[in-house]
Amino acid sequence: MTDVAGPAGVAAARLGLAAGNLVGEFGYDDDVDHDFRDEIEDLIGAEMLDEDADDVVDAVMLWWRETDGDLTDALVDAMTPLADSGSIWLLTPKTGRDGYVEPSDVSEAAQISGLASTTSSSVGPEWTMTRLVRPKSEKKVRS
Repeated sequence: MTDVAGPAGVAAARLGLAAGNLVGEFGYDDDVDHDFRDEIEDLIGAEMLDEDADDVVDAVMLWWRETDGDLTDALVDAMTPLADSGSIWLLTPKTGRDGYVEPSDVSEAAQISGLASTTSSSVGPEWTMTRLVRPKSEKKVRS
């Protein structure tokens, strides 16, 4: 199979999103991967919602750099609009890039905020994304 959408399109296709899904975006700045953002918006058929939106979302894209503050707090904030079955896709700069976040810091913040890491993959030349979800036992309690 040939990827005509490019590397960002491959990454966006792995998110499990479809037309009509609502996606929130936290941590947007000039350094984000704009091709990846465009691919997500093409998949869902709409613009991503910013962190001030009141909608319940199917996924949150959280762009995070080491200098952005406390990752645990950001993950807790990102869970607020998230549907019970939704995912947080944490995007961090790759090793050697400005703002690189140690994987151990991601794991610790996820655990403290009650999330589990499921998969990680590359997004273009600058970013890595990690899928964070509520553990299944918590999902049952919340329903």
